Amino acid sequence: MLVQNYGVTYHDKSKSTPGYTLYSRNFSDQIWLINMDGDVVHEWKTTGGSTHFHYLRSNGNLFVCERVEEGPKLVSGKSGRMREYDWDGNVIWEHVDDHQHHDARRLENGNTVYIAWHLLTSAEAKMVKGGLPGTELDDEIYGEVIREVDGGGTVVWEYANNAPEFLNKYSINPLASREEYGHANTISPLDNGDYLVSYRVFDLMVIIDRQTGNLKWEYQNHQLGGQHDCQVIDNGNILVFANGDKVPGGIPNFSQIWEIDPESKEIVWRYFAKKNPLTFWSPHISGCQRLASGNTLICEGGQGCIFEITPEGEVVWEYINPFFGPHPAMPGSEINWVFRAKRYSADSPEIQNRI
Repeated sequence: MLVQNYGVTYHDKSKSTPGYTLYSRNFSDQIWLINMDGDVVHEWKTTGGSTHFHYLRSNGNLFVCERVEEGPKLVSGKSGRMREYDWDGNVIWEHVDDHQHHDARRLENGNTVYIAWHLLTSAEAKMVKGGLPGTELDDEIYGEVIREVDGGGTVVWEYANNAPEFLNKYSINPLASREEYGHANTISPLDNGDYLVSYRVFDLMVIIDRQTGNLKWEYQNHQLGGQHDCQVIDNGNILVFANGDKVPGGIPNFSQIWEIDPESKEIVWRYFAKKNPLTFWSPHISGCQRLASGNTLICEGGQGCIFEITPEGEVVWEYINPFFGPHPAMPGSEINWVFRAKRYSADSPEIQNRI
């Protein structure tokens, strides 16, 4: 969407899905819960640093990834401290790993799974193919590890993408930096205990078998353009925000939402701005959520725009983040970027009797 106004800019009450939307501006220490009119009905202020990713747990607590200064000098998605706050903003749990970035989830068994950087050995780095030559970080390349810890912070399971067969199979997008081998941005736990993971610079999504550590499903499509927020929805399909960035040949330079049948690997539904595709475009961050009504909530992160569409692609609610602030790597800038947004119904366990 082309930003013209802020707050709720459009609302068709007869077609939208009622609820409360949770979001934060990138690099802000505040998280807002807004109603359908755009009014802030509840907010949290983190005490451990700016937030990147967050969501409400079924007990009403807020799980947050907060930025720390320690760790690798990588900027994109950097977090490092995972915290759980109660509804009133009190810290009730935390775990620090200064290599953690982008995404993390609290599990029902009390464990936590998250994405972290790990430094490739010189031998592994020599096997990395693709990317822009000379863009390593101090001549080093960081790979990705999916790490699960128990409630006390002890590592109980890991999956790293440094196996020779993985390094031989997947190359970095030729227009992307070589400082990261993977740029994982989503870790989505599945009902059977496996993990769905998005690797942005490979245009790749995989399902990791939690028991064997093997890849049981792989989907690579360079038209994804550095995707975000892949998730299995109620019908078993995979919903994903296809950013459309650094696509071979430069087309498309616009974003889409794809619904993919994991068996056939066919795209069974998609959304893009049909009248002018360039008006829906976020080359980075962003997300999506299939709502109970069948509508889809979309976070066009680079524009600070959150909007809801029907299955036919009709926009029925739109909100532009009015809260601007600085970007630490862009001196003098004022951004309203939103990494992800999520809507909760009034009768959901996360919200019920709390507002």
